[in-house]
Amino acid sequence: MKLNTTLAGALLATSILAAPGIQAADYTIDTKGAHASINFRVSHLGYSWLEGRFNEFGGQFSYDEANPNASTVEVEINTASVDSNHAERDKHIRSGDFLDVDTYPKASFKSTGFAADTGVLSGDLTLHGVTKPVQIQVSKIGQGDDPWGGYRAGFSGTTEFKMKDFGMTKNLGPASETVYMELHVEGIRQ
Repeated sequence: MKLNTTLAGALLATSILAAPGIQAADYTIDTKGAHASINFRVSHLGYSWLEGRFNEFGGQFSYDEANPNASTVEVEINTASVDSNHAERDKHIRSGDFLDVDTYPKASFKSTGFAADTGVLSGDLTLHGVTKPVQIQVSKIGQGDDPWGGYRAGFSGTTEFKMKDFGMTKNLGPASETVYMELHVEGIRQ
């Protein structure tokens, strides 16, 4: 589930690439300053929501204002950094029932295309040893100079996927099959 969140973060970063007014540049996702997050939620048996995040991830994106459709993004997530605010549940999420972090310590997202006119970022999400295409709906939050002499751009994005599509077959019932991701990305121009 957290890997999905990470993917969402990666897609969000790609959306930054489609923002007008940004000159061709490379950006590093600002995880050092905690200005980015990969969040997820899954229905708990259809009765409530289980929410969490991945605490350790990193990545970069490239954006060319003259050709935003050529934008690229790459993100890598430490799957063991999953955090649902409950130690025992996190231990279960890290187990072979879900992320199997001992076998698959990293998840990743690599863009394959960006449609600036619709804000849809396409790419390959690798989670639990399985690579599948995903699409992230991206929205620009803002861009501009920061107080430390740098330049930043921020985006948010959403996506969803079925756990079974990534080889996670633990059956928690039909209400709990889909992982919903919400990504927030702030990049620092290099």
